[in-house]
Amino acid sequence: MKRSLTTAALAAGFILSSQAMASPMFWQNNSLTYLYGKNFAVDSGQDGREAAIQQTITFEHASGWTWGDMFLFVDHKWFNGHSGKDGRTYYGEFSPRLSLSKISGADLSFGPVKDVLVSATYERGEGRNRNYLLGPAVDLAVPGFDRLAINTYYREPDGITGKPGGQWQITPTWAITIPVGKSDILLDGYIDWVVNDAGSKSKGDYLAKNFHFNPQVKYDLGKALDYTPGKLYVGIEYDYWTNKYGVEDSSAFNTDNNVTNFIVKAHF
Repeated sequence: MKRSLTTAALAAGFILSSQAMASPMFWQNNSLTYLYGKNFAVDSGQDGREAAIQQTITFEHASGWTWGDMFLFVDHKWFNGHSGKDGRTYYGEFSPRLSLSKISGADLSFGPVKDVLVSATYERGEGRNRNYLLGPAVDLAVPGFDRLAINTYYREPDGITGKPGGQWQITPTWAITIPVGKSDILLDGYIDWVVNDAGSKSKGDYLAKNFHFNPQVKYDLGKALDYTPGKLYVGIEYDYWTNKYGVEDSSAFNTDNNVTNFIVKAHF
């Protein structure tokens, strides 16, 4: 299964890359985000009970194509109180989605479902943190939402990690705009819910089920200052993660993240 999933994800990536070169882009959005928070678990090498300050610069890209859409981000993180390489880390994801309605030319909408897709993700962090995800997805039309999608994945680590796979993940994403005075508040975010454990505790190759809730509440400061709407936001991001990275929480090492970040986000 691991080899099949890895091959399928790579094949999907090659197909989408060749399609992207041959077909026009309908739209794109790029952004840079700065986040500031503390008491993060795991990443800084501390257990989350100490006041480890984490700062993050994130680049994001989203685009729509004749074959579907694509999203990627790269985080560069560093921690106060550390120096050199040990005080910095990175993490990124690349997520193309293949629209079955666009590829087939058929109308696949029904009820609240606007489209049916095949979604793939490649996760890459420092060291041996690499995972392939592949599965079905739906885009939904729900009153009040600018965007609402549900991606379902079967996830496998890269073969070089030596870790087990066999985990299912459900990932809803959303965006809601609420007018406030002369500007707007944007509520957006995602949930990554890995619903089952994988591997064997006795053999030390165990990945715990985990739940990551990551919403942002942002005020359109650019619009409030009479500049172009949707270009400059300020606000907060809430980061709640149980068994972060699949590492089971214990009394010896806390892996439950519960952090509020200050955020500034600029789109270009």
